[in-house]
Amino acid sequence: MRSVYNGLKQIAETKAANEEAKRMLGRSPANIQAIRPMKDGVIADFTITEQMLKYFIRKIHESRLFSPNPRIIICVPVGSTQVERRAIRESALGAGARRVYLIEEPMAAAIGAGLPVSEPSANLIVDIGGGTTEVAVISLGGIVTASSCRVAGDEINDAIVAMFKKEFNLDVGDNTAEDVKIQLGSAWPLAEELTADVGGRDVTTGLPRTQEVTTVEIRAAIDGPVSAIIDIVKSTLERTPPELAADVISNGITLSGGGALLTGLTERMIHETGIQTVVADDPLMSVVIGGGLTLENLDAMKGLTAQSDDE
Repeated sequence: MRSVYNGLKQIAETKAANEEAKRMLGRSPANIQAIRPMKDGVIADFTITEQMLKYFIRKIHESRLFSPNPRIIICVPVGSTQVERRAIRESALGAGARRVYLIEEPMAAAIGAGLPVSEPSANLIVDIGGGTTEVAVISLGGIVTASSCRVAGDEINDAIVAMFKKEFNLDVGDNTAEDVKIQLGSAWPLAEELTADVGGRDVTTGLPRTQEVTTVEIRAAIDGPVSAIIDIVKSTLERTPPELAADVISNGITLSGGGALLTGLTERMIHETGIQTVVADDPLMSVVIGGGLTLENLDAMKGLTAQSDDE
């Protein structure tokens, strides 16, 4: 049996998906394997991704008597290749989709964040997901300048895991690193620095123990990935046409994705770029909301999709 995370899948039977499956990481028995079929925004395992999509389709349509053949819109990294996009599309078709549309993640995030993407005024969106950070300047319903890098939430977690091992000889799991990032992670000094005990396995003795860490130590550990995210924003701004750069200064930067919730990131972004920065109203769901709105209004928004299986 295999469960799927971020689809967590299974060859014989899918046991769980998303958050439920994520909680199985590092805790599952030998007969259950937690798998991430997509990594860095692209497919890592074609077969498992197809099974994951089938699971989601069945879950959504489980009350229906007939086999569903839905239209699906999938958000893809702006830097993904045509080969990667074709693989994603074919996985969805293989899972039973009737029609498949692809939309680039920063465009979906901007729509979901409520930015006026169709107006002749530039808006800069920074979507910090698990595998990739997507940055785009959007105007008149199109992406004018965009950048994508495979540094995001997962790399921040990896930096925390590496820090515990290097500094404290302590092995911690991915879920523990995620919790540490949420509770203690910050991109900017706090008014009051915090301290917490983190549990793991001692590298030397193999026995469980706890280690006291501070927000200062965690901030130093994740500075590399955070700086890389800031750098790609700066790089995008440098390539923005002057007229649109003036719009960005007026309209500011909007952050979306789970990484946008990192404490102090807006302050760090303002300090590094000199541009007012805000977090979207629902950063975790911005891409999903944007994709849904596009699919619901496909005739009006079809030009925003990166690729479709045209009739």
